[in-house]
Amino acid sequence: MNPLKEKTKDVDKNYLTFEKLYPKPYNKKTTSPYTKTRVILLNGTEYESVWFLHQFARHCSNDEIKQAIATVRMQEQQQQKLISCLKPLNESILETTIAYEQLAIDLTATLAQNDSDRNNIDALNFALLEDFDHLYRFSNLMLIDVKGADPKALVGKYTEITPGRPTVAHHRYPKDNVKRAMNAQKADLYTKLVANIITAAEQQTMNYYMNISQWYKNDLGRRLYAEIGMVEEEHVTQYESLKDPTCSWLEQWVMHEYTECYLYFSAYSEEDNKNIKEIWHEFFLMECSHLRLACDLLKKFEKKDYSSVIGDGEFPTLLKLGTNKDYVRDVLERTILLTSDRQKYVSIMSLRDNADFFLYQDEIMPNANNNASHQVIEKAIKKLGQDYRYQDKPNPVKALQSRKKDNTTIARKKSG
Repeated sequence: MNPLKEKTKDVDKNYLTFEKLYPKPYNKKTTSPYTKTRVILLNGTEYESVWFLHQFARHCSNDEIKQAIATVRMQEQQQQKLISCLKPLNESILETTIAYEQLAIDLTATLAQNDSDRNNIDALNFALLEDFDHLYRFSNLMLIDVKGADPKALVGKYTEITPGRPTVAHHRYPKDNVKRAMNAQKADLYTKLVANIITAAEQQTMNYYMNISQWYKNDLGRRLYAEIGMVEEEHVTQYESLKDPTCSWLEQWVMHEYTECYLYFSAYSEEDNKNIKEIWHEFFLMECSHLRLACDLLKKFEKKDYSSVIGDGEFPTLLKLGTNKDYVRDVLERTILLTSDRQKYVSIMSLRDNADFFLYQDEIMPNANNNASHQVIEKAIKKLGQDYRYQDKPNPVKALQSRKKDNTTIARKKSG
């Protein structure tokens, strides 16, 4: 599939009426978990596009380009509003959160298994274990606060719910989250797509937690969203640093539009909800027209052909969301002790005693037992007799197998 070969409307013919802007939402009880995660992913992708184009406009003095940006951005805003309203009114904050974390896990694992770039793969695997742990913490919050809650049903039993690298170990000195950038001229197209996709997805999660914390119904939940929201800030810093910062604004725009085309067509190819499938196809065609416009502007103002950014335009392997239980277990077992030390991922055991990681941890949380991410598990154990898990077999890390004690030292202290 090549989006540049699709027959589309002129960009000015892509506007949606306000009647169409408010769609029929999905049924939260009958809709596939992966339809829900696709909705979150495409919503986040549109959010990323809107804010990228705002930043581009603020750094552009050419009126023709700024007018083109304004036109496309208005349509991206319409797409984002429609997609966000596919979420039904009766889906709770926590139910949506479970979907966010399932997306983070299965998207990250899928991208890691299909990429060939070691730098990207290492970054994906590292954050994977942290999002995996977030799902576990939020699931236990749900069991505490919601009568009759069943997180495993929400994930469709496709994703296990068990501890990953504990959240208290995620809080790192900011400089340690900045990684080595790729060379866009040498990188594979899929590698560039991966950096774009995962940055947008994690940014959407960060934005959600930034805003939702204040709306949760009790102090422990508000504190948990705030704590995990700070980890999402780390993830966005890590992932955005993988992208090549030397690309021009127009080159970045072409890559953004291509990424949207790729994601919408991937979603359309996998979607089993007829109504939503039609939306994915319509928006794919809209993005094809946006891509063509961005390519034309790149040619006109920088004398560069789109092939310097996206090759011939043919899509690489499409994104297919699905279960990744074995892969996650393998990464967890092999890399549980990793932390970040500037551009490298290293075992906690190899860090010097005065490393920035330890100093930062001591500064922001002198007692990890006071953190919400730990207290939510302790409260669940007290209420339920043991923590909540959905796992096919015991956790692959022996130190995380106890269901009556939360581990706050592994991957955080050398003694762990």
